[in-house]
Amino acid sequence: MIVFDRLWETMKKKGVSTYTLREKCGIDSKTVRRLRANENIETKTLSKLCDVLECRLEDIAEYIAEE
Repeated sequence: MIVFDRLWETMKKKGVSTYTLREKCGIDSKTVRRLRANENIETKTLSKLCDVLECRLEDIAEYIAEE
């Protein structure tokens, strides 16, 4: 399972809000909800997040094996 806990930590460190994500990345509220729920998102969204946060993929997402 892919989880996005690191995304929220990275956003906090960089002072980026979900409002900024919507305005700078064009990420809509539905996608933000999906990220919070650790649901599937498109790879282009991951790319946008990395661009705006100036980070690497491992700074926003993590794979955790399901038991």
